[in-house]
Amino acid sequence: MKLHRIFSAALMAAAITATAWAKAPNYIFFFIGDGMGIAQVTNAQLYNARVLGNSTPLLSTTFPVASMATTHSASSDVTDSAAAGTALSTGHKTVNGMLGVTPDSVAVTSVAKKLFDAGYGVGIVTSVAIDDATPGAFYAHVPSRSQYYDIGRQLAECGYQFAAGASLRGAFDKQGNPTDLMKYFDEANVSVSYGLDSIDTTAQRLLVLSPFHKEKQNEIGFTIDSIAGALTLPALTRAGLDQLKRTSPDRFFMMVEGGNIDHAGHGNDGGTILREVINFNQALQEAYDFYLAHPDETLIVVTADHETGGMSVGCRETGYSVRLENAAGQKISKEEFSNLCRAMLRSRRIYTWDDMQEILRDELGFGVNLKLTPEETERLHTMFDEVFEKRASGLDQKTLYATFDGFTNEVFNILNAKSGMGWTTGGHSGMPVPVYAVGVDSQLFSPLNDNTDIPAKILSIAGIEK
Repeated sequence: MKLHRIFSAALMAAAITATAWAKAPNYIFFFIGDGMGIAQVTNAQLYNARVLGNSTPLLSTTFPVASMATTHSASSDVTDSAAAGTALSTGHKTVNGMLGVTPDSVAVTSVAKKLFDAGYGVGIVTSVAIDDATPGAFYAHVPSRSQYYDIGRQLAECGYQFAAGASLRGAFDKQGNPTDLMKYFDEANVSVSYGLDSIDTTAQRLLVLSPFHKEKQNEIGFTIDSIAGALTLPALTRAGLDQLKRTSPDRFFMMVEGGNIDHAGHGNDGGTILREVINFNQALQEAYDFYLAHPDETLIVVTADHETGGMSVGCRETGYSVRLENAAGQKISKEEFSNLCRAMLRSRRIYTWDDMQEILRDELGFGVNLKLTPEETERLHTMFDEVFEKRASGLDQKTLYATFDGFTNEVFNILNAKSGMGWTTGGHSGMPVPVYAVGVDSQLFSPLNDNTDIPAKILSIAGIEK
């Protein structure tokens, strides 16, 4: 055992020595798949290969470093996004719900800010609200992640060259009335655009928000829903990269969050998660293409803040198999399907079971990609009657980001089960998450990491004190 410790110490010393002599990367990309555990990646990989027929694996899984990270917070074995974001951005553990501060409310500096102060340009990109926990951890310090107005002000004041996401929730009060938050962006000379078509390509600082930022605040829209005019994570990543190449061509840091993975995980929407993980890797491709042009100057690190849903690869219903082809006919997220059901319930038209069977076929592939047993059909018919005829609302299930009616839940329970995707929770789990890396000194991420190790290693590789 003593010999093992000596050998491990020698290896670490050698790694540190090598890092000390290596040239610091000029370009650092930090990709965070919110809620993306090993099962989410594995299922997406299987879907990509077997259903979509792609012979090339998901990009992140091809990186030379593939490791894991633990995710517990200072207050729980199961972290929330605020504590996890704080750990990933600052290298400090904190209590669930706290953002950019220690448990005793002392502000701690993020890797983005330290690099910014060292002369790097900085871009922060997310598919959810830009004042959400994970992106907020890279620029804000508040005792509660729900202090959206304060988080927004700190975004205006941070100086970063690019920020993009679904919305700024602090721009409106609880009644939906505008606050004075946007004046701080104006005073800081931040050019604000709602969508990518109106970007000011001469501005030194850019904030891009969704054109649907008022009515759809929590995310830009799920990939599977193909919302016309919606932002996409690959397009936002490309826009951020273009801005940083223009304003900070010599050195920059960029954090990109795939937040929709987490949102779908809270709803146990497996088919939507498959598409979001693939979409996240398409955004990663934008950074990887840049890396291929600058291999000796670039570091890319990919991880997750936590796992969401307790997702499985295979479940009791499918035994020793995964049948993701049954999810291939899904064309709409669970959230949008529930919205459709809600609209049908409000409509003056009386919808019949025959009407719903047609919708299930067209939107989810029931009876086409996915064959139902007579017992499953009867389960759905019974629940349809409960919700649409008896108007039973006691069957509703509220999750972190949505409320689903009983019929929607039954539909997606069957879809998940027949596809081989099981769940243990509608919240987060304490499972380790993947870590992938490529580029300058990426080998330092190969041992098992704690989430606090990752920003510390990034700063060390960049030659900046923690």
